[in-house]
Amino acid sequence: MKHVRVRITAREQADEIHPMYGVLTEASFVERATALQWNYTGNALGILHYVVGDIEELERAMQEIPEVVDYDMERIDERSCYVYVRDMTTDSLQEMLNPISSGGIIVVPPIEYEPDGTVVLSMFGSDEEVQAAIEDISVPIEVTIEAVGSLAGTTAVIEGHLTDRQHEVIQTAVELGYYDIPRSASQEDVAVELECAPSTIAEHLRKAEARILRSQFA
Repeated sequence: MKHVRVRITAREQADEIHPMYGVLTEASFVERATALQWNYTGNALGILHYVVGDIEELERAMQEIPEVVDYDMERIDERSCYVYVRDMTTDSLQEMLNPISSGGIIVVPPIEYEPDGTVVLSMFGSDEEVQAAIEDISVPIEVTIEAVGSLAGTTAVIEGHLTDRQHEVIQTAVELGYYDIPRSASQEDVAVELECAPSTIAEHLRKAEARILRSQFA
């Protein structure tokens, strides 16, 4: 059994796979998007996203997509929201999803839509099934294997090693840019956001990072 982290690159063809996929990977008004949970049944897809960007533009775009059957948005603040989308699937989307949704393969949330238009996801299953799934994706996309490991390396398992407070601190640090290259936020910025002492933030980050690394390499 193996855990495989893959990067999918559509190279400006995401809209041809599915218009909503194109919006989340290519639209200038979407700064960052994450698929948190989903249910795929072949001809329909229900998916819950966390999105940062111009929320009004996102809603206008969804309203113009015929394949979007229904949606529900919940604002977090002016620049972010949760959005549930009920989609009709296209033939191309089914060709992309069927190989990784069949047999015993599990796609482990979240799925990250990267700023460069690529999508990063994790799969877990037998060596043969994972390899066959990657080879069977027939739509015009590039699939790159970024990491191979054990179940302990999946995001869901790693997050299970964190306390609620550590998860909150790590998530805030990521959102503010503490882990960007170059770094665009400091521990002090995270402390201000969470209204606590920088020394407390430093301790939470150190312990969380240690737990994540032990989960990845133990």
